Amino acid sequence: MESMKLNAQNLSKFEGKFAVPTYDRSLVKTGIVHVGIGGFHRAHEALYTDQLLHQKGNEAWGICGVALLDFDQKIYNTLKDQDGLYTLIVKELDGSLTKRIIGSIVEYLFAPENPAVVIEKMASLDTKIVTLTITEGGYNYNEATKQFDFSNPLVQHDLAYPLKPKTIFGYLTQALKLRKERGQKGIALQSCDNVQGNGHMLQNMLMSFVEKAAPSLLEWIQKEVSFPNSMVDRITPATSQIDILNLKEDSGIDDQWPVVCEPFKQWVIEDHFVAGRPAWEKVGAQFVSDVVPYEKMKLSLLNAGHSVLGILGALKGYATIDEVVGDEGINNFLKFYMDHEVTPILGDLEGVDLEKYKESLLQRFGNIYIKDQIDRICSETSAKLPIFVLPTVNAQLNENGPVQFAAFVIAAWAIYSLGVDENGKSLIIKDALADVLNKKAIEAKSDPKQFLSIESVFGDLKKSETFVAAYSKSYHDILKYGIEKCVVDLNDKMLNKI
Repeated sequence: MESMKLNAQNLSKFEGKFAVPTYDRSLVKTGIVHVGIGGFHRAHEALYTDQLLHQKGNEAWGICGVALLDFDQKIYNTLKDQDGLYTLIVKELDGSLTKRIIGSIVEYLFAPENPAVVIEKMASLDTKIVTLTITEGGYNYNEATKQFDFSNPLVQHDLAYPLKPKTIFGYLTQALKLRKERGQKGIALQSCDNVQGNGHMLQNMLMSFVEKAAPSLLEWIQKEVSFPNSMVDRITPATSQIDILNLKEDSGIDDQWPVVCEPFKQWVIEDHFVAGRPAWEKVGAQFVSDVVPYEKMKLSLLNAGHSVLGILGALKGYATIDEVVGDEGINNFLKFYMDHEVTPILGDLEGVDLEKYKESLLQRFGNIYIKDQIDRICSETSAKLPIFVLPTVNAQLNENGPVQFAAFVIAAWAIYSLGVDENGKSLIIKDALADVLNKKAIEAKSDPKQFLSIESVFGDLKKSETFVAAYSKSYHDILKYGIEKCVVDLNDKMLNKI
């Protein structure tokens, strides 16, 4: 099929073939500045907002997408070239594709190019909300100290050169400072990352930074700025060149960076916005007074489940998550982990059928059309496991409960961090702590406990005799017998207990 470049000029030519923005994008003003315009944001918040913009009276809620880091230049260039438009491709469970062109991103900025413009946009009277998907590691939180990490060189830079920031904390501080100096009202700062209590995390980390960078701003922030918590959910694998080529050949859309995702989506938001908010509830979001039970369930089951499948699958040589779900031993391992170690610590979840939720997770993970790459799931594991798995471990240890399956996962991660799978193939470790992980993984070969000594990840977990014993046994067993036999043995032992 003859293809056509995706941009504002050509948008009307796609109408009738696909769902496209039918609202007048020239009338849409930026009310939301979003930092981190990767695949997940474009499959989630930007979609909800696009759907809302189709309803009259919401023209004040367009999105300005901010590419914060140097390596984000490609997505910025793509959006700039395509007038903010992109294609969302939903890979349905039956293999069919649902495509729609999204138009809610009406402005786009590349922060390293001109920090002052980004600061001004955040400080604009029209801006009511700044939302973030900066990944779990972007909050600069040290697991060992439970504090903001001021040793980060980028943070040091922001303290020394406040008008040319490199971190989100530097940008927010300068923007809020301008709002205060101009006598403007505050705004809502909303995290959309997989961090439990993500609004509280953002607030605590920002206030820690402000206390050093601009202490006179603290009181104003406390009075004028809100930090709503939220729980977000939609599996969004990395876009492949095949996705781009198929879209071009089968649908005639020449899109440099479409987004692919699963059909499921969920957004639970604490209703705490000091300057107004979009009526996202009209397009499927859920506003609640307390997000905690929902996010705890999602982080401990979905996100942790992804990491379990990714780590064990990587060692066995699988490439995608659906392949791992098809491995009966690992599939059953994940079920036992969710049922016996996670579920008991979740408490009562009003309105949630937990058994159905867990079943739906395995269906979603097993979607053979998503092809979620394992190296994506395993990237930045050092920032993910302290959020997804370790809270479950600590809760079980406090109750003298079981930690065998979680300990096995950590042991597998230690071996994964050596950088070679069980077939002798090299693994690419994408992690901010890659060098540290590899060093400690090598030391662990003679003393498994060495891997647990990474305090920024594990805190004081190495002091737990119960966990260390389970972890060390799993470590030795995996090295001796391999993942497959160890998983089957663990599953059999659990079946015998039931």
